Amino acid sequence: MTLQRRILPALILLSAIACYLAQEQLGLPRDAAFFFKPLTTILIIVLAWARGRDTPLLRRWVIAGLVCSLAGDTFLLWPQYFVPGLLAFLAAHLAYLWAFTRVRRLAAWPWSFVGYGLVAAGVLAYLWPGITPALRGPVVAYVLCLSAMAAQAAVIGKLEPGAGLLALGGALFFMSDGCLALNKFAGPVPWASLAVLPTYWAAQCCIALWLRRPSTSP
Repeated sequence: MTLQRRILPALILLSAIACYLAQEQLGLPRDAAFFFKPLTTILIIVLAWARGRDTPLLRRWVIAGLVCSLAGDTFLLWPQYFVPGLLAFLAAHLAYLWAFTRVRRLAAWPWSFVGYGLVAAGVLAYLWPGITPALRGPVVAYVLCLSAMAAQAAVIGKLEPGAGLLALGGALFFMSDGCLALNKFAGPVPWASLAVLPTYWAAQCCIALWLRRPSTSP
């Protein structure tokens, strides 16, 4: 219990900080990011693993989303593997979306889909000239899945008591990927890692923490 509630969150935070320092070469070699970036996501998987045992279907798909995210994190360490990384995160969003629709039907609160859809369309229109033709199809598919995931998280946040953390996670994931896309297709964005990484890992933590603690916990 101490590991779950105190030590593990501290380890996630320290690993995330180390990854950021390595990527920006602030006291740590850049190669250290190859260790700390996947490690941070692995620690979040451990966080989720200890939760949600009374809702095994949700737990299974949330962990699947985190594992796909780990694959995406690893691929994106090498720029030439951008497309496999994109596909891995697309799979992560589909896993999350499937989990979320086990709680509430898709678009049960349609205004969240309207809002995210309008923002996504605006961002995509802005980025479109900078996206190469070969990437336009995968990027559009990714934006659709990301927006649907975030919107469905907002549905649960609106309609389920105590699910505001999940809605926040969806919004942070949307923000993180938006900053990443701006940096790649319309950038460079100054201090992009400072905008992308904290919101990304905060989003993943929010999704993991949405899973309830075991009912036997004191």
